[in-house]
Amino acid sequence: MYLLDTNHCSAIILGEPNVIRRIAEVGELNIATCVIVQGELTYMMENSAKRETNLARLTEFLEDIRLYGVTEDTATIYGQLKAGLMRQFGPKEKSKRRKTQITDLGFDENDLWIAAVALQHSLTVISTDSDFQRIRQVSALTVESWL
Repeated sequence: MYLLDTNHCSAIILGEPNVIRRIAEVGELNIATCVIVQGELTYMMENSAKRETNLARLTEFLEDIRLYGVTEDTATIYGQLKAGLMRQFGPKEKSKRRKTQITDLGFDENDLWIAAVALQHSLTVISTDSDFQRIRQVSALTVESWL
């Protein structure tokens, strides 16, 4: 089962043939995304030049894909993942670590949430974001790109 990140969902909405072909190979019932990606896509569409058209396309896309939410279990996994990344990539000195934000280390908060959803449900993340490759250094996250 596959969890599509924002860049791959955008590719589907835009009709990217490589991603669409790969979905046909794995089967539409084996792909999903999550509410974090829904939020990112909504933000993109709200700020696009063709706002109404793109929001309608997004609505149609979301009607045809499984959408995972965020639960208390997701939040626990997120916290554990974030702590692991801070230990791995953050300053070793605790006083400096307390002042360091995860974004200072090059991680996007939303990508951590997406990774937490994927870990919770044993899904493979489909993304081109390098964050996910680095996250693999502290978790058993599986990542692929179809672009």
